[in-house]
Amino acid sequence: MKAEDTLVTNLLQGAKQFIVPIFQRDYSWGTKHCQQLWKDVIRVGSDPNVKGHFLGSVVYVAAEDNTATITRWLLIDGQQRLTTLTLLLIALRDQMAQLPGNSGQGEEEATPDELDDYYLRNRHGKGERRHKLHLRRTDHETLIALLDGKTLPEAVSERVKENFLFLRDLVAQADVQTVYNGIKKLVVVDVSLTRGQDDPQMIFESLNSTGVDLTQADLIRNFVLMRLDESSQTQLYEEHWQPIEQAFGRRYRTEFDKFVKDFLTLQLRPGTPLKAAEIYHEFRSYFSRTVEKRGVDGILSDLRRFGSYYTAFSLGQEKQLALKEAFARLRSLVEVASPVVLTLYDFHDRAKTLRTDEFVEAVELLESFVFRRSVCDMQTRSLGQIFASLAYRITESQPLLSLKVALYRLGKKRRFPSDTEFREALETRDVYDMRTCFYLLDRLENFSKERIDTSNFTIEHVMPQNEDLRPEWRTMLGSDWKAIQETWLHRLGNLTLTGYNSTYSDRPFSEKKTIAGGFDESPLRLNKFIREQLAWDGTTIEQRGKLLAEKAVTVWRPLVVDLLAVKQRELEEHKSFAANYRIEDLELDDIAKNLLEALRPQIQAFGEDVVELPNDRSVIYRVLDFFVEIIPRKQRLSLLLNMDFADCEDPSGRARDATEFAFIIGATETGGVLYNLDSQDDVPAAINVVRQAYERVTE
Repeated sequence: MKAEDTLVTNLLQGAKQFIVPIFQRDYSWGTKHCQQLWKDVIRVGSDPNVKGHFLGSVVYVAAEDNTATITRWLLIDGQQRLTTLTLLLIALRDQMAQLPGNSGQGEEEATPDELDDYYLRNRHGKGERRHKLHLRRTDHETLIALLDGKTLPEAVSERVKENFLFLRDLVAQADVQTVYNGIKKLVVVDVSLTRGQDDPQMIFESLNSTGVDLTQADLIRNFVLMRLDESSQTQLYEEHWQPIEQAFGRRYRTEFDKFVKDFLTLQLRPGTPLKAAEIYHEFRSYFSRTVEKRGVDGILSDLRRFGSYYTAFSLGQEKQLALKEAFARLRSLVEVASPVVLTLYDFHDRAKTLRTDEFVEAVELLESFVFRRSVCDMQTRSLGQIFASLAYRITESQPLLSLKVALYRLGKKRRFPSDTEFREALETRDVYDMRTCFYLLDRLENFSKERIDTSNFTIEHVMPQNEDLRPEWRTMLGSDWKAIQETWLHRLGNLTLTGYNSTYSDRPFSEKKTIAGGFDESPLRLNKFIREQLAWDGTTIEQRGKLLAEKAVTVWRPLVVDLLAVKQRELEEHKSFAANYRIEDLELDDIAKNLLEALRPQIQAFGEDVVELPNDRSVIYRVLDFFVEIIPRKQRLSLLLNMDFADCEDPSGRARDATEFAFIIGATETGGVLYNLDSQDDVPAAINVVRQAYERVTE
């Protein structure tokens, strides 16, 4: 690497071209940045005592083996500065050309042609090598049109155009020689990297380590593409990265980092949630471990595919209506569900193992899970970790079933609320104070093929909130009107939706029904019960609340899962755990070892469904449920059996009630019968008891 201070005019002179890599951000400086550059140029240009002004760094590396007449350099850092300076030079050139008598004969003066030759074009360059600066996409087309004095393209770069017009107006009002003198005093750190030796990405990171303007997405894109030659950069950018940017659109800079966090969560399966500030470094680690197997193309292909899933869910770009609506409802409740949705989408799109109707059911199940927990006032702070763990447990062969099993197996604090819990909470809690109150009422109303647009509606209290209730209301509610109001005001039975909230106000119930636009004229299904009532009190509010809560149980589907599938999944996990252990590694003395060798073949002979699962302290035998755990002791074995002591037939009399013990040392399971054997003579009686346990779990 070679770094030295140099005048920017010296940097631009000579037969050379600076190329902005295709993966770099588009030109993004605003007029405030141009204004600051202009002030600096005028300040140093008008003061002969100022020798120079530091503009920043320009970092570049050879784009090819530079044996050509016009050398080409990939611009690693400094795009914004060089582009703005080029726009200023074009404006200065054009202004000079309009001035009368501009001969450029003065020692310090320059002609428009000299500006063009020195700093803007390569006189003998052909094709794309004609210009000193080569931008990307619409930026380049707009810049070339300005350089050549031609009509701007239809797909114009608004930033390039806007900043050029801004600088052109400033130059038109200034002394051109002052402007030129200022440009000639601009100094940059000229950093020339040696191709094949210096690491452009490392230099780039170091230069931008204190810059807050770069997103994690910028760093990731540059890391992946900067290591490649220009043709590979162009191919991979156009094939993969550009479609990602286009899919995210204006939300690319705000959403892409969130997407990569979710993508890495699925790839790395970290024990704790990834931190937003560490996404780039986590991606680098993932890339380094994966690139040999998947290649850059494979990694970018995965990013593009999962990016399309993310935009479909998180940015509302899904094309299938049923999925789009299910996505929207889930998004309205929770922001951290995307790892599960991305996983399901992968199996729906790539693996084809999840039908669209199953996908919708899965998303609605997640919606129900989140909303039921919210209504039941269960902890929601750990939802991010819950959704990540669910994503890890979904299998490609049976996505919907495995999701249901995973939801069923969540711990007590993370459980899927039952119908009873959900119904009771809806009937008894103040739902008006819930963040999702409008969502609740809207979903109850529109759980139908004939939907009503409620977007302009508001929540209405049938019995008013006014603490000083009108006499008509007090009479209707009775002598305990205040207690009834406090109890039932914000309950589900007293809430509905209306477009006439201000009209209803705290009118008497009969007026709310009969006025123009009143409940009697309301088309909402939510208001059918209200229309049918002659009076409105605690009893009717409670009755309506129960009816709506009963409907809610069907709207937000319960978790229904095949318990056999649950047990099969548990068995698979037990097998996976046991794969790390061998029976030979158990600490056994000779007596215990001989007893175990006598028992094993007889237990395994019970049936082909018997599974032997060793761990560090015992051996467990399962079908789906465990039926016996063999625990080594000094010169004996203990058998813990999965059966009630009262059901155990043991002529030997050695069986004991395991529930009499506070705990069984060395046991990992919980059983009802404990059987100890000390010699080979005890084996037949022990096998008799074990067989009973086996038959019990296989009934």
